[in-house]
Amino acid sequence: MQQMIRSGMWLAFFAAILAAWAWLYMMATGMGVDLIGRPGAMAEAMRGMDPRMDMYMPMAEFGPLFAMWAVMMAAMMLPTLVPTLRAYEDLMVSAGATRAGWLAVLAGYSAVWVGVAAAMAAVQLALLYAGVIDMLGIGTTRVFQGGLLIAVGAFQFTRAKEVCHGVCHAPAFYFVGRWKPGVSGGLRMGAALGAYCAGCCWGFMALGFVGGVMSLLWMGAATLFMVIEKLPQIGHAVVKPMGAALIAAGAAVLAWPLMMGG
Repeated sequence: MQQMIRSGMWLAFFAAILAAWAWLYMMATGMGVDLIGRPGAMAEAMRGMDPRMDMYMPMAEFGPLFAMWAVMMAAMMLPTLVPTLRAYEDLMVSAGATRAGWLAVLAGYSAVWVGVAAAMAAVQLALLYAGVIDMLGIGTTRVFQGGLLIAVGAFQFTRAKEVCHGVCHAPAFYFVGRWKPGVSGGLRMGAALGAYCAGCCWGFMALGFVGGVMSLLWMGAATLFMVIEKLPQIGHAVVKPMGAALIAAGAAVLAWPLMMGG
């Protein structure tokens, strides 16, 4: 019976991830954006719209943007939680962890990322009305795009990234050092792990404003890299090389007009 419950919980967890990706796919294609984020005729027309126009535009309203970001958080961040949930399961015998506590860890972690979704929606609206990004969430200038790439790349070398990544990379050590029993303990630990994860991965969310927040290619690539960052064997080895690659990409974006003679 316990094995059936465990299998059912994991199946529901992965089903939620697949449902989030399916929702994002339907939203992107419904707006006329293809799988790699290239806008079709309808999406291209939307990009040039003024958010101050007297008409309803979902991508210029907090509610739809918040829903989009919340589903995006589920699609991108839940896969990175697998090592954490596995580590919690390993403590079910030795530390008295329970299935209810497992769900509480998931709930606490998700609650933090819902908060991040609200913050990202607010940032997107502010950037949109400032003219920094367009209606599809794509930066309107090379200065913004290149600068954001460099900023996120530089963050990979900071002490804050090191501390947050250290916790996300080795959740078992976090559980052992800060164990809290029961459902309330699971909620608190899940929320704390979510906060560390947000501190570790916020930059990859922000890079959506370079490639477009509706680009499934960007979301898939960012998710893959965040999962790799948390792998116990190679996670630490990829953080700084990715930072260097992002800085180089940002410099290339800024220098492109000069290289083209513009």
